[in-house]
Amino acid sequence: MSIDQGWVPQACTLPTREQPLRLAQFDELFATALHGQRRLAPTVLRWRLDPSAEHAARDLTARESDCCSFFTFAVTRSGDSVEIEVQVPDSHIAVLDALVARAAARLPT
Repeated sequence: MSIDQGWVPQACTLPTREQPLRLAQFDELFATALHGQRRLAPTVLRWRLDPSAEHAARDLTARESDCCSFFTFAVTRSGDSVEIEVQVPDSHIAVLDALVARAAARLPT
């Protein structure tokens, strides 16, 4: 994700110089569309987004899957929202923890 984050695993193939941009794209998605998040298990997270963000969410998660193959993203339309279920293997729980914290910091209060 970002070069200043120690939680970026070696398995991430996104070039280091592009990591801040990708992190900013997630931050923007969280700031503009995130309505909630719920940790379903240590390795599973679900975000609830505004439906207008569906295309951006699908695009961003597809690009992230390309460079960080340990992520599994499932984007679904659910009523009046879009849900993204994020899964990681046990060895990458710290990465999911970091995403939870980033998203929580951008949730409306």
